[in-house]
Amino acid sequence: MSGKPAGHQIVCPWWLCFTFDNPLRRIFHHPEKILSPYLRPGDQAVDIGSGMGYFTIPMARLVGPLGRVTAVDLQEKMLSVVASRAMQKGVGDRVQTHRAASDSLGAHDQADFILAFWMVHEVPDQRRLLTEIRNLLKPKGRFLLVEPKLHVRREHFENTLRIAGELDFVVRGNPAIRLSRSAVLGLRS
Repeated sequence: MSGKPAGHQIVCPWWLCFTFDNPLRRIFHHPEKILSPYLRPGDQAVDIGSGMGYFTIPMARLVGPLGRVTAVDLQEKMLSVVASRAMQKGVGDRVQTHRAASDSLGAHDQADFILAFWMVHEVPDQRRLLTEIRNLLKPKGRFLLVEPKLHVRREHFENTLRIAGELDFVVRGNPAIRLSRSAVLGLRS
């Protein structure tokens, strides 16, 4: 929904992710502050579009030794970096990686929490992605959708929320995340 032609897929190259995954980013996007309201020890979580694990590793810390985090990305290079970083940070046993297909997240266990940070606008078929997320989310689960203000205009973000609403999602909150448009979604009960 970034204004690109329909069907046009944008995939961030792995080498560019070093610009997003650096210590200075914590000034704007402190992972633990953003994620801690939504994750509990023992949770099953999914990081869609995980990149090199900027959020995956903190998610693994927050879910604790009994929880699990699945890092999902299109690029094998990203996932190998996530796996390596998880091992280095002592949470390798909590993190599994999964390479998504260009048109599907693939099969996963249901999740208590799903994160899609600055990536939904890259997906040409948002309805399909949101349907997969709906099917992946546990009935009381939470889905944090975050999009960059620079690439995603308000009306495009609202259109994504409209599609989500048609798929039985309801907005449960709009956390303030710098440089971003965001919503916490849950399933209509």
